[in-house]
Amino acid sequence: MAMTIRLGRVAEREMLEELQRRASLNNPGDRQALLENPDAIELPVSQIEQGFVFVAEDEGSVLGFAAVLERSDGDTELDALFVEPEIWNRGVGRRLVEHCAMFAKSMGAKHLHVVGNPHAEGFYRACGFIVIGIEETRFGPGLLMVKAVQGDQEMNQEAVLR
Repeated sequence: MAMTIRLGRVAEREMLEELQRRASLNNPGDRQALLENPDAIELPVSQIEQGFVFVAEDEGSVLGFAAVLERSDGDTELDALFVEPEIWNRGVGRRLVEHCAMFAKSMGAKHLHVVGNPHAEGFYRACGFIVIGIEETRFGPGLLMVKAVQGDQEMNQEAVLR
């Protein structure tokens, strides 16, 4: 697979939202919540226009996407990470997370935060995140996790919460 990662385009917003819907319906942690609240999926145009949405593709076929938010504390948050269900576990999500971490670092952030589905805890831990708490989301309880993106920072719960 000759995967590349590029900026998302406003013209593909609906297609990316449909990808998110397919991925969520195939995810046991998101499926029921999405069925109960089908309007929960929205990728803001402003996020795409600001250059905070990244698309993984292979020879023009979209494989997945990720979106980043700037936080008021100077850090960043992985706001969305979705991969086509038929290609899960092939490294697309990991590459998108790595790209978002590099983007966060280039913005001067110290950490990349994510509120992840508990079913995805192993994936996020493998990407270098640590769990620092639980946060309620529109899809139910999520794991609040963080990853250092600057230097050789010691990552542990106590250091992050200080």
